[in-house]
Amino acid sequence: MNHKNLMVVGTSSGAGKSITVTGLCRVFYKDGYKVAPFKSQNMALNSYITVDGHEMGRAQALQAMACEIEAEYFMNPILLKPTGDRKIQVIVNGKSIGNMGGLEYGEFKGSLKKDIKEAYSIIERKFNICVTEGAGSPVELNMKNDDIVNMGLAEMIDAPVILVADIDRGGVFASIYGTIELMTPEEKNRVKGVIINKFRGSVEILLPGLKKIEELTGVPILGVMPYFELDIEDEDGVTDKFKKINDRKGKINVSVIKLKHISNFTDIDALGAHKDININYVTSFHELGDEDLIVIPGSKNTIDDLKDIKDKGIAQEIIKASRKGIPIIGICGGFQILGQKILDPYGIESNIKELPGLGLLDTETIMEKEKLTEQYNGKLIDDNGVLKGLGEVSIKGYEIHQGMTIGKEKNLTEDERLIIVSKDNILGTYIHGIFDNKEITDFILNKIREKKGMELKNSEMTFDEYRLNELDKLEKIVRENIDIKAIYKILEDK
Repeated sequence: MNHKNLMVVGTSSGAGKSITVTGLCRVFYKDGYKVAPFKSQNMALNSYITVDGHEMGRAQALQAMACEIEAEYFMNPILLKPTGDRKIQVIVNGKSIGNMGGLEYGEFKGSLKKDIKEAYSIIERKFNICVTEGAGSPVELNMKNDDIVNMGLAEMIDAPVILVADIDRGGVFASIYGTIELMTPEEKNRVKGVIINKFRGSVEILLPGLKKIEELTGVPILGVMPYFELDIEDEDGVTDKFKKINDRKGKINVSVIKLKHISNFTDIDALGAHKDININYVTSFHELGDEDLIVIPGSKNTIDDLKDIKDKGIAQEIIKASRKGIPIIGICGGFQILGQKILDPYGIESNIKELPGLGLLDTETIMEKEKLTEQYNGKLIDDNGVLKGLGEVSIKGYEIHQGMTIGKEKNLTEDERLIIVSKDNILGTYIHGIFDNKEITDFILNKIREKKGMELKNSEMTFDEYRLNELDKLEKIVRENIDIKAIYKILEDK
């Protein structure tokens, strides 16, 4: 097979584009093809750092994992990260080029077509199949001019299109029909099939509607995906993980502070893989007080989020919990929040030049002009705090931060800068994916289990192995509910 491609667009945000692309990537990989994901422009606060230090969307990194290849920046050449004050940080080919307002970026984005074409040409040379993901809806009429991520991209790379619609929200037939009808004749000709997502019930009930929508649009239904639950990373904030109700019967309660500008909340996924844990995303100080562990995750605007949790009384409750000996772990922006103060002399994040932190670590952070983006592999030699007794273990993850943290706390990694510091019941780290490290997570959870009189246990597999198992489950669901032969015919007929 020469290079073939396929684009997945959705009737709306959250329709299921990312999971559909991930599933198809896994199917094609298992069928023996060299496959790569592609998303020309992604707006997300969940990002990933490649081996060579480029930043890209986390969703495309997961899709690369489904293809069992290394994630690389050209799979997502443009990443937009909202920073507050109606600004976005614009990352092109894995590196930040600064912040822009919406109108400014709208005028600028046309110049990025060459970067998109160059990125896609790399995929075209290296892979048999590319599964491309759109963004939002392909028929936002105010944004169709100079489109670089939906039907405009499909034309740019000459890709057939599959439309994904979410039936769980209601109005699925209207959304399918309306989306296709708002397309130009040329765009309609590219749409080769429709997938209906998140259906609860027997497909037989849908058959009259499926037949009618095929007649109205002239586009075949390729499958109806059932509503299912898999422990696979979500695309940014469109997630059920922030819902308040946690119906697990776990005995360990973990409170994750739901910061206003929360980023890389995928760091929590490895904790959630443990079935004896309840995870609650906290937005009010009333929700704290019954936990065994508090996690302060990453933030795209640390100073604003620090001010916000102080204003809401959450900060004071965290400090109270620390005095009771509750373990508190801060990751990236959360690490910065744990210190004595945060300084922003260049106005990188805010007009606030200096703000006291929670004072739980003897550190301070200065926001620098240059962002640090790199993967981290090293040894943790611990004799202090939350990780006391763990001993020497290998740790890996990645760093994405504007601030540099210095302080008097012992530098456990013996690196030039603070990567992980642990004091008493407080742990701060710049390493995203810290809980993906099985030895560290098992050690922390077993300390809690021991304190609660629970049975100690270790994970049966690494988190990478766990994710691949979940991806295999997704592949099975896709094969059982989507006409894969029809999709291969779409690829060949191009």
